[in-house]
Amino acid sequence: MAVTGRILEAGTNGGTERGRSGATGDEATYDEPTYDDWAAEVRGLAGRRHAVILAHNYQEPWIQDVADHVGDSLALSRAAAASDADTIVFCGVHFMAETAKILAPDKTVLLPDLAAGCSLADMITAEQLRQWKSEHPGAAVVAYVNTSAAVKAEADVCCTSSNAAEVVRSIPEDTEVLFLPDYFLGQHVQRQTGRKLHLWLGECHVHAGIRPEELRARLAADADAELLVHPECGCTTTALWMISDGQLPADRTRVLSTGAMVDAARATTANKVFVATEVGILHQLRKANPTTSFEPISQRAVCRYMKMITPAKLLRTLRDGVYEITVPEDVASRARRAVQRMIAIGQPSPTGE
Repeated sequence: MAVTGRILEAGTNGGTERGRSGATGDEATYDEPTYDDWAAEVRGLAGRRHAVILAHNYQEPWIQDVADHVGDSLALSRAAAASDADTIVFCGVHFMAETAKILAPDKTVLLPDLAAGCSLADMITAEQLRQWKSEHPGAAVVAYVNTSAAVKAEADVCCTSSNAAEVVRSIPEDTEVLFLPDYFLGQHVQRQTGRKLHLWLGECHVHAGIRPEELRARLAADADAELLVHPECGCTTTALWMISDGQLPADRTRVLSTGAMVDAARATTANKVFVATEVGILHQLRKANPTTSFEPISQRAVCRYMKMITPAKLLRTLRDGVYEITVPEDVASRARRAVQRMIAIGQPSPTGE
């Protein structure tokens, strides 16, 4: 059965509800087949391939709903390593599939579209990192998990946004720290730890595009709303300054990883929550708490790379076994050490990107 339906761009509907033909308003719309028909074929093909389907929080709603696990990149990779499945189908971007392969080297890892890259991971190469290290001999290198396998292999330890401060605190105070590749996350870690870091000037194009003026305008229109901000956002500094200046209530403004946002969604009793991150997360937040209105700070916060993974491409992957991700063992073994050192310092949040 050929899939002809396609979800509308998340930027137009907030990445909200599972769509169906004739839906209106905040729902996405699809042509035939229905979600149930498509999901039944996906589950059947996955069973025959003995595959586990992993979906990142920023994926389309249909893909999130059919997946065996939904979460951030590292949590999904750990789920992959713990799974008894023969094949891992990673509905995310390339570095995430690489990380799954690093942690589950004996499994087949498939990515539905090889063009699904990451603007943040592309901000630094292994060669650039080696040059930076040569300028700071003896420095400890902390690499965000949003990096390529080759970059992880050059790092001393990895981190997620939820445990980056803990990782940095584990490094002796008299040791220089090179933090990469996200400049805004690095700034946030500096504020949390009081530690001066050398920061790579990288950014996620989606998070950097969420501007402080958008944040101010949205909050001015609804002063009683809560605010959740991802630490990769360019508006994080503005949000924290507005808290210190009394313009934002500290008890209703939080800088959180995507996993922590889902936890916060379950706990909140607010009527409305504004969210500063990629709009795909709204689907998980609304499922976690249907009584609260979750709205994006920016409707434009759409990752075009995440949205390259479509329902049709997921079916093709399960039918044809494409596209397999491999990591050279010498690179994988060094990258694996960096991830394992992070885990030894402290368990990241189960959904802690």
